[in-house]
Amino acid sequence: MTTDGGAAPGARRPIYRTLYFWVLFAIVAGGLVGHFFPETGESLKPLGDGFIKLVKMIIAPVIFLTIVIGIAGMRDLKRIGRVAAKAFAYFLFFSTLALIVGLVIANVVQPGRGLNIDPATLDAGAVAGYAAAAHETTIQGFLLGIIPTTLVSAFVEGNILQTLFVAILFGVALALVGDVGAPVQRALEALSQVVFRLVAILMKAAPVGAFGAFAFTIGAYGIGAIANLAALIATFYLTSLIFVLGILGLVAWANGFSIFRLIAYLKEELLLVLGTSSSEAALPSLMQKMERAGASKSVVGLVVPTGYSFNLDGTNIYMTMAALFIAQAMNIELTLWQQITLLLVAMLSSKGAAGITGAGFITLAATLAVVPDVPVAGMALILGIDRFMSECRALTNFTGNAVATLVVARWEGELDESAMRSALAAKPKGLAARPDPAAGPGDDKVLTAD
Repeated sequence: MTTDGGAAPGARRPIYRTLYFWVLFAIVAGGLVGHFFPETGESLKPLGDGFIKLVKMIIAPVIFLTIVIGIAGMRDLKRIGRVAAKAFAYFLFFSTLALIVGLVIANVVQPGRGLNIDPATLDAGAVAGYAAAAHETTIQGFLLGIIPTTLVSAFVEGNILQTLFVAILFGVALALVGDVGAPVQRALEALSQVVFRLVAILMKAAPVGAFGAFAFTIGAYGIGAIANLAALIATFYLTSLIFVLGILGLVAWANGFSIFRLIAYLKEELLLVLGTSSSEAALPSLMQKMERAGASKSVVGLVVPTGYSFNLDGTNIYMTMAALFIAQAMNIELTLWQQITLLLVAMLSSKGAAGITGAGFITLAATLAVVPDVPVAGMALILGIDRFMSECRALTNFTGNAVATLVVARWEGELDESAMRSALAAKPKGLAARPDPAAGPGDDKVLTAD
């Protein structure tokens, strides 16, 4: 079976039959509609919201099945503990590094200097909702929130960390019962085939979702919002690019793969994240891609969902940079100790911020609340451009989690490096001849993720 409807083995599919082409086309079309017909663009918001809801609907089953099957197949609970420990060590180090990078570059470039904003002119009511949400977020509440009310409530509410918690417990229990649990494991493996086939079906709606979401963004906020605070946006995007290509690029090189080839491999997912401003929209597809790239199911199941809450490089860069931008814009001089305090609080407040639109803004409010000299109302300065910042945050978070998955898999000896090299090859041979794992018999026209 071929994925190009009968093309000879080794032939490349026409570009117009690839998913990334249609997602890119949808983003451009959405931007044009939003710019020239802003009211129409705003009215298309339900298309983007609907697609994200479709994907979030399937995230809990994907995480649960991937983790349970991976842990049950591993059987060695010590290995599970090692993978988790290595993943969290990686998350802590690079999340902290991202905060430091944002802090340093904001001090060097000083994107807010010269704006001379009078704090009395700020509209505190514009950010009151975010401040209230941040106030309700505490470390104790976050930790207790990981435990679901019932065994199935995690699936009902779609909470990633609760689903992860239940899946780990269920997977460990299934591994401990041994052969008695074999029928359950086989049933879950069969169910996973159905679920991932459903993912393939839902991803066909990705261009529609990207079109609606991007049309809304441009229609609601306009290109003018970018021009007004161009210095901050440019600094943030450039810093994120340096972090991804420089720091994560060196990490990738040290672990035997190229960051550029990884980005090319994930181009469809990255475009989807760009169009929807949500890294969650591409979570199921990322898990599939990481397995195809040679990472074991157990590592993928543990690292990817956990990384979505604990490894948010883009959000961390944004928080320290945005906090200093607000202070600079209002001519507030922060001492070294105040900046270190901001850094330490950001390390805590960023944990548990799911990769969804707006989460970075809430965690920023929580961070600013501990430094009275910088009023939370100052967030009103960047409220109009947060949507554009959200796109960069999501792209950086997504790429960081992809790198983390391959690195942790390699550290644990759970990475098939030949499969990784084949998957990340710039022009892999036989691409069209390789069937889509999620495709059913006779389905030779499905748009695969690669």
